[in-house]
Amino acid sequence: MKTKMIVASLFLAGGLALPALSQAQVAVDVDIAPPALQVETPPPPPQPGYVWAAGYWSWNGGHHVWVPGHYMAPRAGYHWEADRWEQRGSHYHYEPGHWAR
Repeated sequence: MKTKMIVASLFLAGGLALPALSQAQVAVDVDIAPPALQVETPPPPPQPGYVWAAGYWSWNGGHHVWVPGHYMAPRAGYHWEADRWEQRGSHYHYEPGHWAR
């Protein structure tokens, strides 16, 4: 009985963590340049002080996919560095957005 409860607890905890993991982006290198950034007009922030993370092109399944911008709660002592693509020779390197001091 205890074993079933432990397994169920681990399954439930893992299921709750999956959405956060599925949204995590990692650095990638591809041969295809991303399209031009889309123009976004941010809506009003949900709360004062929230930070706008602009949309960006993600690499998914062999092609670029637009990820719309969104607001994030601020982090004291940090600023948001946006997701970006850099050309490196004949390749394009994606660097995920992140909080920096």
